[in-house]
Amino acid sequence: MAKLRHCCTVLLLLFTSVSAHSDFFTSIGHMTDLLFVERDLVSSLKDYVSAEEDKLQRIKRWADRLDALSTAGSQDPEGFLGHPVNAFKLIKRLNTEWAELESLVLTDVSDAFVSNLTIQRQHFPNDDDQTGAAKALMRLQDTYKLDTETISSGRLLGSSSVATTSSVLTMEDCYDLGKVAYSDVDYYHTELWMAQALKQLEQGEESSVVDAIAILDYLSYSVYQQGELERALAFTKKLLELDPSHQRANGNLKYFEYQLSKQKKLEVDDNDEEQRMWKENRGRRDDYLPERKQYEKLCRGEGVRMTPRRQSRLFCRYYDNGRHPRFVIGPLKQEDEWDSPHIVRYHDIVSERDMEKVKELAKPRLRRATISNPTTGVLETAQYRISKSAWLGAYEHPVVDKINRRIEDITGLDVSTAEDLQVANYGVGGQYEPHFDFGRKDEPDAFEELGTGNRIATWLLYMSDVQAGGATVFTDIGAAVQPKKGSAVFWFNLYPSGEGDYRTRHAACPVLLGNKWVSNKWMHERGQEFRRRCDLHWTD
Repeated sequence: MAKLRHCCTVLLLLFTSVSAHSDFFTSIGHMTDLLFVERDLVSSLKDYVSAEEDKLQRIKRWADRLDALSTAGSQDPEGFLGHPVNAFKLIKRLNTEWAELESLVLTDVSDAFVSNLTIQRQHFPNDDDQTGAAKALMRLQDTYKLDTETISSGRLLGSSSVATTSSVLTMEDCYDLGKVAYSDVDYYHTELWMAQALKQLEQGEESSVVDAIAILDYLSYSVYQQGELERALAFTKKLLELDPSHQRANGNLKYFEYQLSKQKKLEVDDNDEEQRMWKENRGRRDDYLPERKQYEKLCRGEGVRMTPRRQSRLFCRYYDNGRHPRFVIGPLKQEDEWDSPHIVRYHDIVSERDMEKVKELAKPRLRRATISNPTTGVLETAQYRISKSAWLGAYEHPVVDKINRRIEDITGLDVSTAEDLQVANYGVGGQYEPHFDFGRKDEPDAFEELGTGNRIATWLLYMSDVQAGGATVFTDIGAAVQPKKGSAVFWFNLYPSGEGDYRTRHAACPVLLGNKWVSNKWMHERGQEFRRRCDLHWTD
């Protein structure tokens, strides 16, 4: 692929013409808004602190003055009060000035800050959002084979070599991640994150909230649930060294010792394979995704490598779509990403200004992306699709209409029967697990309400670069397409015969670092009769 990109470069040189709260974590666009909300609150908090400091300074000046006066009078009370001015001023102070001081002390300077906080709190993420963000971190951990130390230190692939303080997970953060996993009955990740929390605690990190006893309690139970009795017993003994009176640990100690002695007597080793499979599947007993390992390998860049012979058949070229009037003078840069099925990429398709306009139009409407239930046909959210999306019609803005016309000119397909432009934003751990874009035979009602037939082709425009992760991978053939801002990839979902091409099963890998914006255009069968001829015998 490096040679192909070099080829395009050379040619370029030669030819220079959810509820308001839900799922915040799925969209960097909304997360950016939250960052500015927090920044505004910090500014408001600083104003409040300044007001409190000013108030305390005024009170301090009162205290110093009153201290000097009362000290002077208390040395010789009768002599002091014998002076009529001193007597007058004492009465005046006690009658009026202390009342003024009382009013000053009772003055609440927090009103502005509290009011601002109350207004902004309605936009804050809730417990579900925090849980979702925690699960997203664990999803990245699994997909990219990251250990807890790497994540905790903030040294992610593609990030700067020195992590900032804000990118580092504290011991309490690690503990909270472990608790989220525990609540989800995910003992595999519970163990990993509690172990990391314990490690950071033992390295000297301090906390007023979490202690070693609480961490060891979670650790002993999580490893026990994974069938590791000896380790569970070891953690329990370590806990009891710190707190000999711990009721649950004392009970667990007896139980673990009994189970171990029973296991040794029976000399049962049958669960070794089960433990190995448990670890390999990261605690998932029944994984709904059969090609998970292949999908995650492709996301990590460990996919299929083309033979030199096949790779030699991939080219980059200047493309005018059969001397289309729009491209005769300014042809497109087209690059083959895969040979069969044919997946092509078009470079520099949409301008920076137009992409920003599309994002601007989509942001207010971004909602948790949905999928079509294969049984009911109803649109619903799903854990295997974590992103936010919005739909833009051609009538809504000239830029959307311009992009639609450009897609039609490049692909030669009629876009009048296509779906509206879908804009998607993938935030923390955002992904879309392996799926088909077309409706299969066991989904007879797919797209029926549109009345335009099946999805014949997919156009995917990348509207941002991604620092790490976020590739589009095809699990059946082993292809991986990296996001490149301003470029679009295109493929046919159906053979000319109208049969679905199952090799086009694809996925959006989790975004490890950065912000991923894409827009999709799905063309349908109706209207393509004279643009892509039907061939009942064509299956490849």
